[in-house]
Amino acid sequence: MRGFREPATRDWNGETYYDLASVKPSPFDWKIAAYVYIAGLSGSAQIISTLANTLGDGRDETIVRNGRYLALAGALLGPPLLIADLKTHKRFYNMLRIYRTSSPMSFGSYILMGFGATSGLTALGHLLGGSGREGDGSRPRARRVADMVQVPAAFLGAGMSTYTAALLSATSTPLWASAPRAMAAQFGTSAMATAAAALSLGEQISGDPENCRRLDGLAAVAAAGELVASAIAERGRRQVGTADTLREGATGSSYKVGALALGLGVPLACHAINALSKKPSRTLSVVGSLALLAGGMAMRQAVFQAGNKSAERSADYFRMTQRSLEGPEPRRRVDRMVEDTSRRG
Repeated sequence: MRGFREPATRDWNGETYYDLASVKPSPFDWKIAAYVYIAGLSGSAQIISTLANTLGDGRDETIVRNGRYLALAGALLGPPLLIADLKTHKRFYNMLRIYRTSSPMSFGSYILMGFGATSGLTALGHLLGGSGREGDGSRPRARRVADMVQVPAAFLGAGMSTYTAALLSATSTPLWASAPRAMAAQFGTSAMATAAAALSLGEQISGDPENCRRLDGLAAVAAAGELVASAIAERGRRQVGTADTLREGATGSSYKVGALALGLGVPLACHAINALSKKPSRTLSVVGSLALLAGGMAMRQAVFQAGNKSAERSADYFRMTQRSLEGPEPRRRVDRMVEDTSRRG
């Protein structure tokens, strides 16, 4: 049309909603990471103690004792960390007022309370009953009570080793929610490996090389399982598009060096050398156990930090949600959208 002029336009250089986080990072800090670590270690220590007491030949008495005491120590140390993160003890009390099967935090609270009660009974019964036998060859009454309670304590210990992974996976945090089963396996195998490593150190102090050798073997098998579970979790996150925060930057470096190299590579190498040696080295056993314990904490801390970073990346969240709703193809659409917005910027 004659005389028509297009309106003048100019690019907007102000704030937009592009790249803003779609979900909030969790308020969890090192206290929850430490709680997850202690809960898993103590739960698996109770499992090892129960298996040693049930299937052992009497030479495993120090493993049974140390496992029960370690389980009780974890049950006592964990709740203060959890309550400290909740900011007030009333929140923990309120969680016990209602039981919801759909809430990992709800049934996790009951697992924690049940584990603490049964671990207290097994440890107290062992302390009072000891390892001796009465005149008729039977165990003292206190020890029989401990042996009776050990089975439910072990079942609750299995819950302690894995329920925290279910709690994290139930959130909308992309890194945690994109590989729930693999992360549960990763946490569970790490819990077993760290518990076996801690008990192996106890056997080193007691001077029982045979028990130490068996615990080192269990720790190595669990560490190998953790390595496989970590690889499966990594593959699942790569397929969804949420793996970058656990591979890049300072968090990625701490995960690779602390969790994988130190926490898995060193213990597996130490165990392999001792297994092939005619005279296993006590030093290698101690180094492998300490590396497993340090790596277990490093893994959890890195997963927490990377998860919170993934919550701040809107592209990770969109990839995860579109993948879960429509399959793998929408990921390409999100990637194109991210590229388009970056060009505009």
